[in-house]
Amino acid sequence: MEQVSFDILISTKNRKPDLIRTLNSLTELIDTANVRCVVYDDGSTDGTSDYINSHFPKVTLFRNEVSKGYLFCRNTMLNQTKADYAISLDDDAHFISEKPLEEIQAFFENNPNCGLIAFRIFWGLEEPIQTISDEKVEQVRGFVGCGHVWRMKAWKSIPNYPEWFQFFGEEAFSAFHLFKKDWQIHYLPSVLVHHRVNVTERKKHADYRSRLRRSIRSRWYLYFLFYPWNVIPRKLLYTLWMQVKFKTLKGDVKATLAIIQALFDVLINFPKLLRQSKRFSKEEFVQFERLSDVKIFWIPRRKSAQK
Repeated sequence: MEQVSFDILISTKNRKPDLIRTLNSLTELIDTANVRCVVYDDGSTDGTSDYINSHFPKVTLFRNEVSKGYLFCRNTMLNQTKADYAISLDDDAHFISEKPLEEIQAFFENNPNCGLIAFRIFWGLEEPIQTISDEKVEQVRGFVGCGHVWRMKAWKSIPNYPEWFQFFGEEAFSAFHLFKKDWQIHYLPSVLVHHRVNVTERKKHADYRSRLRRSIRSRWYLYFLFYPWNVIPRKLLYTLWMQVKFKTLKGDVKATLAIIQALFDVLINFPKLLRQSKRFSKEEFVQFERLSDVKIFWIPRRKSAQK
C-alpha cells in the first residue's frame, strides 16, 4: 500500500484539559513520519498555546489573538494542508479503534468516488463498555463535525464552510455540495471515536439559547440554499411546528426566543440565501433523499442476560 500523508486538525478555545487528553491519545500517531497534528487556538485565555508549545513540540500550532470563530479555523486548516487526507477531531474527542489511519487509507483507495468518511461516534463522558458493532459500511447523506476525514481532492472541489452560519449546519452545507459534485460520503463503523460530551446536560448550559437558535436557522438556511422550491414550504412549516410543539407549548421560554430569533435571521439573510443557492433539481433531490440519514449517535447494544 502506497504511503500517503495525513493531517489531524483540531480547533480549540479555552478547553485545555480536554485538548491535553486528546493530544495525549494521539501521541503514537503524531510520532509517525507521514502524520501531522495541527491545533488552531481560537483566542484562548487559559494558556492553551503556551502549554502546547511546551509539552507538544511536534504539534503545529496556529493562534488567533482574538477569536475569529470555529468555522474560520476549520477553513484555514483545511485550505493550508498539503496532506492527502485531513482528519477533523474535536478537542474533546479521541480514537478508540486501533490503526484508524490504515482503515481510512484502505477505504479511500478501494472507493475512489468517496470524498469523505464519517466515523462511528460514541457520545458520553466515559468510554463505552463494549465497542463491537455489527453496523455495515454505507453511503450516507452527511457527517458529524467531531469525527470525519476529508479526501482533500474533494474538499478543494467545493466551497469553504459558510462562516456566516456561525457553527451548526456547515457539515450539511458541504454534504450537499459534495453530492452535486458526484462525491460520496461513506459511514465507516470500523473507525470508532469517543466524543466526551454529556448531551443531556447541554440544556443547562448558558449558551443553550444561542446554540438552539443557530441549529434551527441553519436547517432553514439549507432549505433555501439547496431544496427545490416546491419542497420548502412543507419542510419549513413542519420544522417550525415541531419546535413550537415540543418547546414553546411545553413552556420553554428560552427555546421560544431562539425560534423567533431564527426566523428573523432567515429574513435578514434571505438575499444572501438566494444569491448563494445551488438548488437541487427534482431528480437530484429524490436521489439524495434515498440515501441513509447521517449517523450521529452510536449506541452500544446491551448484552443479553445470561440464562
